[in-house]
Amino acid sequence: MTSVNVKLLYHYVITNFFNLCFFPLTAIVAGKASRLTIDDLHHLYYSYLQHNLITIAPLFAFTVFGSVLYIATRPKPVYLVEYSCYLPPTHCRSSISKVMDIFYQVRKADPSRNGACDDSSWLDFLRKIQERSGLGDETYGPEGLLQVPPRKTFAAAREETEQVIIGALKNLFENTKVNPKDIGILVVNSSMFNPTPSLSAMVVNTFKLRSNVRSFNLGGMGCSAGVIAIDLLRTCCMSIKTRMLLCYLLSNKPGDRRRSKYELVHTVRTHTGADDKSFRCVQQGDDENGKTGVSLSKDITDVAGRTVKKNIATLGPLILPLSEKLLFFVTFMAKKLFKDKVKHYYVPDFKLAVDHFCIHAGGRAVIDVLEKNLGLAPIDVEASRSTLHRFGNTSSSSIWYELAYIEAKGRMEKGNKVWQIALGSGFKCNSAVWVALSNVKASTNSPWEHCIDRYPVKIDSDSGKSETRVQNGRS
Repeated sequence: MTSVNVKLLYHYVITNFFNLCFFPLTAIVAGKASRLTIDDLHHLYYSYLQHNLITIAPLFAFTVFGSVLYIATRPKPVYLVEYSCYLPPTHCRSSISKVMDIFYQVRKADPSRNGACDDSSWLDFLRKIQERSGLGDETYGPEGLLQVPPRKTFAAAREETEQVIIGALKNLFENTKVNPKDIGILVVNSSMFNPTPSLSAMVVNTFKLRSNVRSFNLGGMGCSAGVIAIDLLRTCCMSIKTRMLLCYLLSNKPGDRRRSKYELVHTVRTHTGADDKSFRCVQQGDDENGKTGVSLSKDITDVAGRTVKKNIATLGPLILPLSEKLLFFVTFMAKKLFKDKVKHYYVPDFKLAVDHFCIHAGGRAVIDVLEKNLGLAPIDVEASRSTLHRFGNTSSSSIWYELAYIEAKGRMEKGNKVWQIALGSGFKCNSAVWVALSNVKASTNSPWEHCIDRYPVKIDSDSGKSETRVQNGRS
């Protein structure tokens, strides 16, 4: 018997220990009960129950009260009815050669460049970065930034934002047949662009939402803001029953369960911004030439690793089976007692708790590190790598393109759990765990609708070049 089979047997026994003990005990009790006669029941009533009413009555009342209190105070379930991912028009596609050509033209037209910049070595350096990034030739870019010179105006930013948000919401309303006036809570998230009136006000105006809608506008929250929005909606829905809108439609109405795809199980948010290195590792600002951009410090790898570790340490006890908790506890105590003899803590097998992983496609290195540290297989990070290759880093929405990929492949079955984990500036790591309420199929107008059969792709780790690898179509 291999070590894998031994571990699976151990996991089965520990996880089902209660059932393994309960059913034989139930059989014994049922066997004894089947031999009781009417006289035995009368004897039990008159000799015990009748003389212990003072004890039994309070116990019964306490049981009823506890049951009612639990039903009244338990958290309301949150259902994911549907979601929508925006698919840009084909003229916004940005192949590596197209991006390099734009880089060259913009740099050539820059009046501040010096003669040393005529050397083509900087262009070769940029090309290597592009090729090793994990991005393919069908990613997209804003229309304004694909022009030469780039159109970096406020109007261009508003046009791009409206195109994405309104386009995604129109598709969502068409798929769900929900009247926009039924929306009770609205959350809009945009890290970098936050105009006045707000983007949430823009949505209210475009779709003519009702006047008492509770609208929120999240800004500057980074690539993990999608999970923050879910957690915000979950908190809001504790007091009212309504439908909630982001670019996904949530509901806490029991009647919406049958039409929903998923139910929210857990959200865990970790914020290490109290530490100066964490706070400053991703910052927007001006460089020495007055050009605005986002800078990443050399501490970002350590900061991200520490923040992810804290998030997983909080989420683990909530979702891991007893068998994994027990193994971790044993190695934890062994390391405390024997110290140097035990070099590492046991790394729990999250694949025993989660069926699918949606890791924020912030870059190839992010996916590589989480794949290694969580002990995941290539198929577990396939959705993340495919999303990065096809659509690039789409910030907080990347985990939804990944979920759409899993659905398009036909892998989401009833009862499956999916873990969405995203990283963002501040520094933050946020997780959401969902359970599928049915065998989930791809939504109408899915972003993967016309290209799913071309994925996954195999990426050469040295050159960064990719080639399409199709395995049995949708397998």
